[in-house]
Amino acid sequence: MPNNDLLHRFIFDDADIRGELVTLGSSYRDVLSHNNHPPAVQRLLGEFLAAIGLLSSTLKFDGMIILQARGDGPIATIMAECTHHNSVRGIVRMNEDIMLSEELALNGNLQQLLGKGILFITIEPKRTENFDGKLERYQGIVPMESENLAGCLEHYFYQSEQLATRLWFTANAENASGLLVQALPEQLIKNSEENEKYWETVVALAETITPEELLTLDHPTILHRLFNEQNVTTFDPRRLHFACSCTRERCSAALLTIGTAEVEQVLIEKGSIEIDCQFCNQHYHFDAVEVRKLLGGNVLH
Repeated sequence: MPNNDLLHRFIFDDADIRGELVTLGSSYRDVLSHNNHPPAVQRLLGEFLAAIGLLSSTLKFDGMIILQARGDGPIATIMAECTHHNSVRGIVRMNEDIMLSEELALNGNLQQLLGKGILFITIEPKRTENFDGKLERYQGIVPMESENLAGCLEHYFYQSEQLATRLWFTANAENASGLLVQALPEQLIKNSEENEKYWETVVALAETITPEELLTLDHPTILHRLFNEQNVTTFDPRRLHFACSCTRERCSAALLTIGTAEVEQVLIEKGSIEIDCQFCNQHYHFDAVEVRKLLGGNVLH
């Protein structure tokens, strides 16, 4: 049976190579319950969630890491995020002006579903009352030149960090999984040719993994099948879970950015303001009295 919502980090004891393995089960299905889309779209969302699970290991402070793509194809926006507290969420917004063909709905890949687009990786520190501003928001831009997410992220790591990286993602209706292996700066092996040979061996072994194995086997079994001839140390896993960061306070802050005139118009037409979170379907109701108080008494209705 596959691991449920676990991220395992591992290293090769005899080489400068690290790895990660993630499988999302319950958290992935929770996200899908709020994203009623065709199979190919849901699988792509699963790949984004698996990817953000792997990328979350780089988050060393309280905040979140976000993986987002925007395009001019059937999918307008797809996003997954993970917080320092191991909560994940994701969403897909379709382009209502573009019909999704039956073939793409079943088998579309990243490029086919998003069209011409761009991929963003954002690391955002949590801003609190005691936030000192020392941690800056970071955003990396990744051209979508590969037909799949793994290829795009491999290019990102090579360009931004000069680290050779290989990734494998897969998802079905129940689980989403991802595998990462990455070359580290030379420390254990000083001979570049020997280091490269070891890297090529690890990649060749990792490439033998099948989507079915990633989705159905537990992590210790996968690592044993792939790297039983190497000395691999596996660290204690992190458990991921679905959670939404929406709150009434955040919705109130969003109302403040709309403007008094726009808020007044909505109140005239409807008598109250309703806000629904697209990530978790949570509903927030603001009556005229509450809105007036929030905006300092400037609302006339």
